[in-house]
Amino acid sequence: MNQPPTDAELTVSGMSCASCVGRVEKALAAVPGVHDPQVNLATGRAHFRLSAPDALPRAVAALAGAGYPAEPKETRLTIEGMTCASCSGRVERALAALPGVETAQVNLATASATIRHSPSFAPQALADAVTAKGYPAAVRAQAAPHLPDHGGDAQALRRNFLIALVLTLPLFIAEMGGHAVPAFHHWLHAALGQRTLWVLEFLLTTAVLAGPGRMFFRIGVPALLRRAPEMNSLVALGASAAWAYSTVATFAPGVLPPDAVHVYFEAAAVIVTLILLGRWLEARAKGRAGDAIRRLIELAPDSAHVERGGQIVEIPVAELRAGDIVHLKPGERVAVDGVLTQGSGAIDESMLTGEPVPVVKSPGDAVTGGTVNGNAALAYRVTATGGDTVLARIIRLVEEAQATKLPVQALVDRITAVFVPAVMALSVLTFALWMIFAGALGQALVAAIAVLIIACPCAMGLAVPVSIMVGTGRGAELGVLFRRGDALQTLAQARIVGFDKTGTLTQGAPALTAIEAEDIEPLDALRLAASAEARSEHPLAAAVLGAARDKGLDLPPAEAVEARTGPRGWSARVEGARRC
Repeated sequence: MNQPPTDAELTVSGMSCASCVGRVEKALAAVPGVHDPQVNLATGRAHFRLSAPDALPRAVAALAGAGYPAEPKETRLTIEGMTCASCSGRVERALAALPGVETAQVNLATASATIRHSPSFAPQALADAVTAKGYPAAVRAQAAPHLPDHGGDAQALRRNFLIALVLTLPLFIAEMGGHAVPAFHHWLHAALGQRTLWVLEFLLTTAVLAGPGRMFFRIGVPALLRRAPEMNSLVALGASAAWAYSTVATFAPGVLPPDAVHVYFEAAAVIVTLILLGRWLEARAKGRAGDAIRRLIELAPDSAHVERGGQIVEIPVAELRAGDIVHLKPGERVAVDGVLTQGSGAIDESMLTGEPVPVVKSPGDAVTGGTVNGNAALAYRVTATGGDTVLARIIRLVEEAQATKLPVQALVDRITAVFVPAVMALSVLTFALWMIFAGALGQALVAAIAVLIIACPCAMGLAVPVSIMVGTGRGAELGVLFRRGDALQTLAQARIVGFDKTGTLTQGAPALTAIEAEDIEPLDALRLAASAEARSEHPLAAAVLGAARDKGLDLPPAEAVEARTGPRGWSARVEGARRC
């Protein structure tokens, strides 16, 4: 009996171009029980629906067989009954012995475990295995969404590019400099000799391919062996062909025709260096596209002050549970969603509503994770944690929009599905035609390699998903959320936009627009009001102070400053008179 369709998501590794996306989708679509697979190259995630209980393990196996394994998942458990280090060690060994578990770390102090495991292994099975050992365990609530660390990828690619650049520059100067300046060519050959120069070029090129360029062979060669070539395969083929031909010309020139003894080491090195530059720029683009969402994620604090055993202790936010009483200091961010139980004060909810004026909260009112407390000390009862908070749902909404496949992407998918095999066929055809009509092995090889390298489908595959990430990410930064990614494509056709003014179309900060005063000059009224507000952190006070500064007013000191509740919330004595 089939189960009701459920949504599933896997993070897929090894994808580097649009043709990879097509192969991943094809592999998933061939799995019984998997429906409507959609893969996003920019986020590295595959979304699909499951209608069979064993479809997820089969989908994970299919991805591994296609050469694009799903990345491990991380599950956190809450464990009861552990009283000593031997207990935690026993639990850790039980988890580590499970098939599909890569690492298991048990924390006795926090009564928790963090397990990194195959996505085909259900988190509840982990909890059941621990419970079977005599330590009741439960899967923790879903964690807040997160973004791939494209910044880390960009740093690694930048390092590889710079290493390749340093090694390639001498090659490029030695070969291309001789063409540009013949005198330099003659001097170099006279100083080193042709064979010595070629040996040095061999060593530098080998270092480029074996070091920074190893990633192309590590991914591209297995893809070739699976008869599923992709962009890394093209780079590996082109660079290795140029290197191999040049190596033969250097160390065994007798096997080549006399007029074909040439080296193309610089071509192999430049190929790798330029592709690494492109990959670095791609990673930077993806990282910057997710910065706005990452800033949303970072709105939630890392720790909170919670009542435990009659005391207030600081614990990680991930360990909060529904029903906990959290104490909020002045100026702190609300950790998770809850209901105010003690105290009254203003909370800045601009990250949620766009309104810069804080909202006064009293016991019984809801508070939202990520918002900022004012000057009051408050306490609230936790009602939602992890992925159930409002902030997490907002982030997930934007992430889902980023993962949506736009209609225009279907055209890209059809092209890239046959792109790499077609390029390889054209390269072989180019080599054959050069050999037939020109009989020049060296020129034929260079032409064939050129076809392999210039035909890069990466731009086609990344243009659409990265544009979605940039658009939805920038929108989230400005307070505009897209429920669906294809809304971006539709929006391009819009000519008139109507807004239902709900208080969100603001500048983000209040400003003083007019002064109404009786029995006093307007500028004098502004000067006295700004003096009274000088010690207030309220946004309206900031607007008054800003207007006074703009007009260059000198502000006398205020005395007996007092905060009051209600419409007369601030008073002070300025120049001997009471101002409210």
